[in-house]
Amino acid sequence: MALRNVISTLNHDGSEVMGPGILMYHYPNNDIMNGSLLTVESNHFCVLKSRGAVLDVYETGQYPVSTPQRPLIGSIQQSFYGGQSPWQYEALFVSRAKSVAKSQGLALSRELAELVYDVDYYVHIDTKEDAVKLVTHMPYQGHLLTTDALNAYAGPVVEQSINQLVQVTPLEQVNERIHDITELVRGHLQDFLSIYGIMLNDVKVLIRPRDERMRELISLRAFGLSEHEAVRYYCAMKMAEHGLLSAPNMAVGEPFNIGITAIQATPLAGGLPGLADGGPGAHAAQHAATPATAHPAPAQPAAQHPGAQQPAAQHPGEQQPAAQHPGEQQPAAQQPAAQYPGGA
Repeated sequence: MALRNVISTLNHDGSEVMGPGILMYHYPNNDIMNGSLLTVESNHFCVLKSRGAVLDVYETGQYPVSTPQRPLIGSIQQSFYGGQSPWQYEALFVSRAKSVAKSQGLALSRELAELVYDVDYYVHIDTKEDAVKLVTHMPYQGHLLTTDALNAYAGPVVEQSINQLVQVTPLEQVNERIHDITELVRGHLQDFLSIYGIMLNDVKVLIRPRDERMRELISLRAFGLSEHEAVRYYCAMKMAEHGLLSAPNMAVGEPFNIGITAIQATPLAGGLPGLADGGPGAHAAQHAATPATAHPAPAQPAAQHPGAQQPAAQHPGEQQPAAQHPGEQQPAAQQPAAQYPGGA
């Protein structure tokens, strides 16, 4: 009695071939013959083909394979044809489980700014008729049809749908229209996938600027800052990352001064709180800026400079009113006539 060959999606170790991301699996061996048992799992369809024509579609269960005509059976069939069945059969297992496909690309805003989009769409095969459409219309290479191969067909549809709205939308308003973009992608994608018998369940769209600086500037604009303020705060954050002390000045739009003199401190006091009204901050700022001029030293008398003759200072006890006030001019009447040579 010949042993029946079991056709399924299980490996020899019992592991499942059709994991996540696999839409269709073509049974690779050429040992399907009359009487073989076709095992279909609960989340699969099986399309049986003979010489390119679809014979039947099977749902969950185990089914014996019947040839359209009476063939040679058992070991005689195998030995006579050198291990090859004269009735060439193909078993294609189609996944009924929900799979996710991913599409990525670039789009341009109305200002021709580059945007990056990520689209995740969830698909599944719903009925036996849809399984036949997939086997009939979707080409595949090797023994597997994956979601990446599916996205090679659906990717251009996604790109066209996104650019249809993004190219007429300002950069800052793209995310405000994300719902409209998602619905447009869903409609175009469903019409395209239905040709292959694929049901579209859900679509998720994410769009962001490609340039990292542009993303940060748009985030600052979301706080209500103007364009000029957003650029200023962005520069301040970058300066703070590098440890520059002038970062707060960039944020508030004030100049950064080093070594403020007494003349420069006067106009500065009118623009800073606590300085214009002569408060404690004014004295502290003036003292920190000009420590040498904040406390002027008393003038030194001429007698402290070596080399200068001071007759009045050389005779203690003698009153010299003029010598007690440096810089003051003495009247001519107080000077003796003997000091002028040639006088009468």
